[in-house]
Amino acid sequence: MDEYKILIVEDSPTMRQLIIFALKRIRNIKVVEAGDGVDGLKKLLSDTFHLVIVDINMPVMDGLKMISLIRKDNVYKNIPIIIITTEGGKEDKERAMALGANAYITKPISAPYVLNVVKELLNIS
Repeated sequence: MDEYKILIVEDSPTMRQLIIFALKRIRNIKVVEAGDGVDGLKKLLSDTFHLVIVDINMPVMDGLKMISLIRKDNVYKNIPIIIITTEGGKEDKERAMALGANAYITKPISAPYVLNVVKELLNIS
């Protein structure tokens, strides 16, 4: 593949930078940032992405609502989604996975772990 496009939907600019820093180790990656679910959905609908990384707790539209909307859309229903969140509870994780998330990562994040999950979902060796 020439280029992997990843959409990061996270309201914390610091957290977005940490995720981007981890992803920079993958060659041919292009990252697009969004500050909330509505912004993220707009960007998703106007481009093609190979993966979405989304936070749960965000203003305007939270990550769970965003995931449910993505999974209802035939064009995007198979795109891998990773949740990165402070919500470490079992119920939160089960709800996110039931809505269609492919992976659930609890903050504070470990860059190597995020990298491994992304590579696995994109089938990058």
